[in-house]
Amino acid sequence: MRVVLAEDSAILRDGLAALLGRRGHDVVAAVGDGDALVAQVAALAADGALPDVVVADVRMPPSHTDEGLRAVLALREAHPGLPVLLFSQWVETRYASRLLAGDARGVGYLLKDRVADVGEFVAALGRVAAGETVLDPEVVGQLLGASRSREDGLDTLTPRERQVLDLMAQGRSNGAIAETLFLSYGAVEKNVAAIFTKLRLPPDAADHRRVLAVLRYLGAAD
Repeated sequence: MRVVLAEDSAILRDGLAALLGRRGHDVVAAVGDGDALVAQVAALAADGALPDVVVADVRMPPSHTDEGLRAVLALREAHPGLPVLLFSQWVETRYASRLLAGDARGVGYLLKDRVADVGEFVAALGRVAAGETVLDPEVVGQLLGASRSREDGLDTLTPRERQVLDLMAQGRSNGAIAETLFLSYGAVEKNVAAIFTKLRLPPDAADHRRVLAVLRYLGAAD
């Protein structure tokens, strides 16, 4: 994969670049703030060489609030579908919700603690680059807690269907869900189909029902 990194800590930035390089990936740019990230991706796009995925910290200079988030949102607007993986020191549900509010395919949000698990981080990066939605389990838990009061069909789900949807929200495939819950693949498919039905998400080639179900679950979409 061709990767662009944005992280204001030079030590972490260089460490991530080295880590990805050892795993066979090409870090084509590594920058320290949101403006530089937008400019670097624009330059690559002008050369017809968009990266396969962008990795950015949420908080970067100058204010250390949401510069990284705003940068990746601008990039997704300029380059629809560009895969982006944000990471943060803390769970910040308002930022995760803003990231997920548009097309959530090819979007990831992880806590920095996950980066310490090299295998998990690289696997998440690959899934985001492939167009999947990958969310940290702690982010899922807090977003779910914020959406408990919504009248959106979630109260019709069985406990098993909620387990399946929770794992879907973490970016797990049906095969991975089956392995985690000790179910057959067919049983997972039946649960997923029931979730779509109960959340009133009919088949539609214009929408990605799996992503819509996750957004409903997290309270990030009406």
